[in-house]
Amino acid sequence: MKIAAIDIGSNAIRLLIEEVRAQDNKYYVEKVSLTRVPLRLGDEVFTKGKLSKDKINQLVKTMKAFWYLMDVHSVEIFRACATSAMREASNRKQVVQKVEQEANVKIEILSGDEEAALIFENYFNQSLPKMGNYLYIDVGGGSTELTIIKQGIKIKSKSFEVGTVRMLAGSVDRSIWAKIKRWVESGIEGSTDVVSIGTGGNINTLFKLQGKKTNEMLSANEIDLWLERLQERSMEQRIFEFKLKPDRADVIVPACIIYQRIMAYGDSKKIMVPKIGLGDGIILDIFQRWESKRTLKHKVK
Repeated sequence: MKIAAIDIGSNAIRLLIEEVRAQDNKYYVEKVSLTRVPLRLGDEVFTKGKLSKDKINQLVKTMKAFWYLMDVHSVEIFRACATSAMREASNRKQVVQKVEQEANVKIEILSGDEEAALIFENYFNQSLPKMGNYLYIDVGGGSTELTIIKQGIKIKSKSFEVGTVRMLAGSVDRSIWAKIKRWVESGIEGSTDVVSIGTGGNINTLFKLQGKKTNEMLSANEIDLWLERLQERSMEQRIFEFKLKPDRADVIVPACIIYQRIMAYGDSKKIMVPKIGLGDGIILDIFQRWESKRTLKHKVK
């Protein structure tokens, strides 16, 4: 069946369409389409506290376009979820109502914990050594979601209000870094050989820039070197020299800083980049709920 996830983030809005099949208690997922629109809702929310009429109208137009794309692809089920920027927008209720009325798309505003849980869903769908120690890091425009896994068991998960767009806007509370450090250190205490798992568009871009192949990992040293290279160059130089999109060329620097610091807090020397994110977690959650209901109906009969 074809399932779609709309991820309304602080930097960009994404429509992910995937075909999911189940056989012998295993899930098979094939990407059908991915559409990304860099609306950057966080620019206004993190500085002014709400979304302007122009930005809301752009959001409505994007949702209308996504609706037609889902129709063309014969999507059976979809879910639209908004994260940090929409969570904090003072006019979020009006925005949600307008989008539903004009674009026929109902937006759910996820809490930080819900966002972290959906992202973590992907961990179980990866071919990873289940007895390892992992620090799952998802860096977004407005928040960063962290999950600690020890010996294959989820220890704890939390969302922190530090993200790339928020950092560019100068809206990050300086005390947040000490809180993240304490949280990570207490969670990994007693663990050795902690491997980070990085998700988000920026870590995927770094992975490509480094010329890595599937199943290879980025080292903490490589992230340090790329941060230095990027900081030495202007926005224009990053765009032309590294062939980055304008809306990636600025946020990739604070993203490097976030990954760099959190990996250091966890004494993690390497990071895996499985190319998954919130959209994948939303789709997996939809499918599991659908499969559970289908199985229940079958048993009742």
